[in-house]
Amino acid sequence: MVASISFSVASPQGSRKLSVSYERAGAGEPLLLLHGIGHHWQAWEPVMGVLAAERDVIAVDLPGFGISPPLAGGISYDLPTIGAVLGSFCTALAIEQPHVAGNSLGGLLALELGRGKIARSVTALSPAGFWNETERRYAFGTLKAMRSAARALPLPMIEGLSKTAAGRTALTGTIYARPGRRSPDAVVAETLALREATGFQQTLAAGGGVRFTDDVPDVPVTIAWGTRDRLLLRRQGVRAKGIIPGARLVRLPGCGHVPMNDDPALVARVLLDGSSR
Repeated sequence: MVASISFSVASPQGSRKLSVSYERAGAGEPLLLLHGIGHHWQAWEPVMGVLAAERDVIAVDLPGFGISPPLAGGISYDLPTIGAVLGSFCTALAIEQPHVAGNSLGGLLALELGRGKIARSVTALSPAGFWNETERRYAFGTLKAMRSAARALPLPMIEGLSKTAAGRTALTGTIYARPGRRSPDAVVAETLALREATGFQQTLAAGGGVRFTDDVPDVPVTIAWGTRDRLLLRRQGVRAKGIIPGARLVRLPGCGHVPMNDDPALVARVLLDGSSR
């Protein structure tokens, strides 16, 4: 059952009220799940059931994505601010130092929560922020093209494309290695989520100069990368390991940028192992 919670966040213009939507399931130690740019909490649906058998799983719609409203006026989408927002979200839910896992933008945010000692452990799947400038430009250009295509296609065309494996590949092949496995309903929903994401432009603009260059000491970190990631190439995982030398670096064979659908069993195992360290 999707729920939402409101809480206050400090900004340069004073305190602002913010609402965040999330899905929660299971029992055990809390595990916070953070999706990538343009996506929504449903990116985690392929692994939610397995995770919920052992964890109290909280999958978030980040501000300005899914059905969470955008940040109030005056609040930036920069990394420290979104990290603080997520910290306030955890406080509002009375979750003390959860395990945190994230994909892409969510992986970068998970590492930020680890750096701030908000996370008990971090599992980052193809996290942003370990690119060089050429790689960043390529990734941002690809994301902008995906967004433009999603906004240009009328809904009946999106629904028609979603009904065939070739159409699902056309819509989501950039982020999935096995897009034909996505259900038509899921492909339609995530295409619309990308098209309607009110936080997309601000998030992309804030990420232009972002590099994650700090170690994350005293927090167990797992970094996992799909071997078929077409958006953030897997050599960035080796770079991340150099920056966070204590991290466990895991290879995800045959997986793309959003690996949860490509190999749910493997990704769930990585997430459970990462949140057991």
